[in-house]
Amino acid sequence: MSEKFSATLRIGDLNDFIAPSQGCVVSMKSGSARLADKPKLAKAAPAKETLQTDPVKISLKDCLACSGCITSAETVMLEKQSLDEFLSNINNGKTVIVSLSPQSRASIAVHYGLSPVQVFRKLTTLFKSLGVKAIYDTSCSRDLSLIESCNEFISRYKQSRLDDKESKSFLPMISSACPGWICYAEKTLGSFVLPYISSVKSPQQSIGAIIKHHLCHKLGVRPSDIYHVTVMPCYDKKLEASRDDFVFQDQDQMTTEVDSVLTTGEVIDLIQLKAVDFSNLDESPLDKILSNVSEEGNLFGVRGSSGGYADTIFRYAAKTLFGHDIRGPLDFRTVRNLDFQEVTLEVDGKTVLKFALCYGFRNLQNVVRKLKIGKSDYDYLEIMACPSGCLNGGGQLKPKPGQSGKDLIQALETAYMENVLVTDPFENPIVKILYDEWLEHPGSEKAKQHIHTEYHPIVKSITSQLNNW
Repeated sequence: MSEKFSATLRIGDLNDFIAPSQGCVVSMKSGSARLADKPKLAKAAPAKETLQTDPVKISLKDCLACSGCITSAETVMLEKQSLDEFLSNINNGKTVIVSLSPQSRASIAVHYGLSPVQVFRKLTTLFKSLGVKAIYDTSCSRDLSLIESCNEFISRYKQSRLDDKESKSFLPMISSACPGWICYAEKTLGSFVLPYISSVKSPQQSIGAIIKHHLCHKLGVRPSDIYHVTVMPCYDKKLEASRDDFVFQDQDQMTTEVDSVLTTGEVIDLIQLKAVDFSNLDESPLDKILSNVSEEGNLFGVRGSSGGYADTIFRYAAKTLFGHDIRGPLDFRTVRNLDFQEVTLEVDGKTVLKFALCYGFRNLQNVVRKLKIGKSDYDYLEIMACPSGCLNGGGQLKPKPGQSGKDLIQALETAYMENVLVTDPFENPIVKILYDEWLEHPGSEKAKQHIHTEYHPIVKSITSQLNNW
C-alpha cells in the first residue's frame, strides 16, 4: 500500500512511471537546493538578520510543461491532490461528487475478500457518511469514450484508404486513456506520433466533462461549486486532471473538470484514518444516474480490464465496415509476451483489421520504433504504460505477504469481471440520455467540444538537455 501523502508525492511511490526521471529542470529561484532539501537558513554576517528561504515548490502543471522527466521529478508537489484537501472541501460547503473506477473497485474487493458490488455499496456508505453528495461509476463515462472512439476509428479507417500521402497518418489509431503514455508521447516522441493518438478523452476526463458541463445544470449547481474527485488505479491520473486542456471558465473563475484524484491506496488510507470496519460496513443503494448498474443490482460493462478499447472498437469496426457480428470473446494471440497480444479479421483470405494490446514500456518502445520507420501494420493499438495494464497501476494495493504479483493480477482480473454483465456500450441507457439531452450524436460538434481533446509536443529546452551533462 502506498505511503499516505502529506504535501508531496515521493518518486518511490510513483512506480508506474515509464522511464527513469532526470533531475528537475525548473528554475530553483531560492537557491541551488534540490527539491527534496529541507528549508535552510541562509548564512549571513553576524550583524545582519538571518533569512529563512522557502523550499522550491513544483506544481503538477510545471511537471506537465517540463521536458526534464516523464511523469515525475524527484519530488512532485501534489497541490489539491491529497486526502486533507478532499476532507476540507467536504467541510467547506462544496457539493462533493466522487467517481469510482472499476479497477480501484476490483483492487479493494480483492483486498477485503468482497465482491466489487459490495465494495461499491460500502464505499457509497463511507463517502456519504463524510458528506459526499453522490458516488458514480466511471464505467459509464468509459462507455461514452468507447462510443466516441469507435466513431473516430471508422472515420480514420475510411480516410486511410484514400490514395494520398496525408492518409497514411490516420492509422494506426492509438488509445488515449493512459496519461503515462500521453505524457511520454508529448515529452519524448513529439509531433510525429501525436497525430496517431485518439482525440477522445479518458473515462476520468469524460465523467469530469459530464459532471461539470451537463449534470451541474440538472442539479442547479455552478460547476465551480462542485468538487469532483475521482478514485483511480494510478498516480498519473493526478497529472492528467491537472492539464490546462481540462480547465474552463465558469463565469468569474476558472474551474477544472476533475478537481482531485485519489488513488486506490489513498482510499484505504482514508478507511484507516476514520477507523472504519470496512468489511462489516453497511451497504447503501447506488447512485444510478451515472453508474452502470442494472435494476437487479448487477454491474454491466465491456471485456478488457484496461477499458476494453481494442475489444470494443474491433467488434464495432468488424460489424460496421465488413458486416461481421462477432459474438463471444475475441481470439487475442500472444505475440512476444503476455503484455503484447494481437487480433485480426480476415475477409476472403485477406487481413482487413489488425489490432494489438501493448502494455508496458518495453513493448511500447518496440511499437514506436516500427511506427517511426513506417513498418507498423496495425490499425489500432491499445497502449498502457503499466505492465498488465490498469489493474497493475502504481496506485493499486500491493500483494499481501506471501502473495506473488502474478497471483494478485489473476485475482484482480477475476474480480474485475465479477457480477459484470457484458453489454454493448451503444446500448447503455445512460449514454443514450446524454446524447439525447446534451451531445446530440457521436462525433457531433458538442461531442468534439466536451469529450475530445488535443495533445501538445513539449520542446526540449537547452536547460533540460544539459541538466545532467
